[in-house]
Amino acid sequence: MAVLEIKNIAKSYGKIKALDGVSFDVPPGSVFGILGPNGSGKTTLLSIILDVLQSDEGSYTWFGQEPSHLHRKKIGSLLETPNVYHYLTAVQNLRITQSVSGRGSEEEIDEVLKKVNLYERRNSRFTTYSLGMKQRLAIAGALLGRPSVLVLDEPTNGLDPVGIAEIRELIKELATQGHTVIMASHLLDEVEKVCDHVAILKKGKLLTHGRVDDVLSDEECFLVCSEHIPALRSAMNQFPDVLRIVDTPDGIECYFHKSTTSPWRINDFCFEKGIVLSQLYTKKKRLEEKFFELTND
Repeated sequence: MAVLEIKNIAKSYGKIKALDGVSFDVPPGSVFGILGPNGSGKTTLLSIILDVLQSDEGSYTWFGQEPSHLHRKKIGSLLETPNVYHYLTAVQNLRITQSVSGRGSEEEIDEVLKKVNLYERRNSRFTTYSLGMKQRLAIAGALLGRPSVLVLDEPTNGLDPVGIAEIRELIKELATQGHTVIMASHLLDEVEKVCDHVAILKKGKLLTHGRVDDVLSDEECFLVCSEHIPALRSAMNQFPDVLRIVDTPDGIECYFHKSTTSPWRINDFCFEKGIVLSQLYTKKKRLEEKFFELTND
């Protein structure tokens, strides 16, 4: 059973369609990335599934049932930077969060601080924290109440490289502890590093969704190199089923539909043409390439 099932969600602001018939499922235990440029509808979608906004059309279910207050208790969220008191410690700030939200208990504060690796600094003032530590504290607040699902909007936004790495590792760790994580981001590299499922949005439309490996699996790329690049390029243009050839500083990239050829076939073909290869290996397609391929007009 899907943790979250979204069916034909639509939302407009005047003449602007923020979401246009978006549908996908989030499997349990996944790290699910909602990826898209600014203005693609990511935050609007998260606001709808968290009952902050109401959709114009469509529906969604949590844990196979219609949304209810009971289900909302199973979901921790971080849609924007929470209000914190800079002169207070982590423990004191989380006590306020717990009191205002009604989520969790005093006993859970140490528990969530351990989860986000801030327990040793629990009595330090917020002002002494690095950017990454501040964001980890915000996620600790979302973990109060022991939610099974975390919904995070741009969790690494504004962080330096060290802070980004800290949040990346924290999300991976939370997934291993049994949490389902749904995160919106425009940072392609971070989504690829932490997410196992992805949905790509553009101008409110869903372009594709599924396992990251499946989204990237429609083509294979082989990097091929020899001492005589012009002759190699000419030969590979004659190779059966080649889709396109791209020149790079390292050699030529030859693209094929998935599973239509192999390195051995390419090597044998070139040898028969009198070309000795110095390099030949499969180049994994990155999410960044797929993203721009889908979102470029």
